Amino acid sequence: MDKTEQVRVPSKISEKVPGKLLLNPVHCLSLGFGSGLSPKMPGTMGTVVGVGLYLLIPTQYLMDWKVFLLFIIFTFLIGIFLCGYTAKALNVHDHPGIVWDEIVGYFITMYMVPKQWEWILLGFVLFRLFDIWKPWPISIADKRLKGGFGIMFDDVIAAVFSLIIIQISLYLL
Repeated sequence: MDKTEQVRVPSKISEKVPGKLLLNPVHCLSLGFGSGLSPKMPGTMGTVVGVGLYLLIPTQYLMDWKVFLLFIIFTFLIGIFLCGYTAKALNVHDHPGIVWDEIVGYFITMYMVPKQWEWILLGFVLFRLFDIWKPWPISIADKRLKGGFGIMFDDVIAAVFSLIIIQISLYLL
């Protein structure tokens, strides 16, 4: 067991996640580079990191549907491992500090959406609403699916709902 894994980790959601976990690259990613350690609204803070990372992606890659789709699939598959690994270390399924799923959810929300502030903001608001509200079938996935896949998949559904609304809006405008 390496030094970063020897810290006491929470056994309940209400316990704080030790910042020392960020020394482990896997935990650092799943905790959204530390944004998931926010005492208030860690999911929202993780989504803010998602917005920042989205803005760093060159526009030509965002608008090339194959490249961006491959990027989304890659970050989703990596997320299954990252989130599952950290959930196991924290001994809590889908601990609020695990926010890689929010980051990837935002990427999905913004699939083939113009990189303009109005759409970026709308994507943020819609994704957060669906992720927090968890209407059917998001709530079913959230309750029934476990492990890294379960942590990731409810956010994928929330992102797809958000993406559909944005794409309809783009079509109508």
